[in-house]
Amino acid sequence: MDEQPRISDAEWEIMKVLWAESPATASDIIMALRDNKSWKDKTIKTLISRLVQKGIIQYTQVNRLYYYSPVLSEEDCKRAERESFLQRVYGGALKPMLVHFLQDEKLSSKEIDELRKILSEKEN
Repeated sequence: MDEQPRISDAEWEIMKVLWAESPATASDIIMALRDNKSWKDKTIKTLISRLVQKGIIQYTQVNRLYYYSPVLSEEDCKRAERESFLQRVYGGALKPMLVHFLQDEKLSSKEIDELRKILSEKEN
């Protein structure tokens, strides 16, 4: 997979809005984030511009309105973020990461059963 540009934490918030409903105008995105974020409109527009520059979202212009939509799927972005995290923090080694997470987290019986099922499917 080609390496895609990194998405900042703030940019993830914009992407969540667009993955939920797109195309969307800057005003639509601002309204969607208004209840959860105390960002100024200009901040949101700057984040949108950065995502366009990175090629992560695109726009179409209709009259004087710009309609934004994601270029990359949510799953593609999550996969790239997982791979980047794994490489940065664990040198690309999956086993040590899983061991650390499993040792540090409290898991319910249901979660443990789900993990067993996934591992069993990986064996086959």
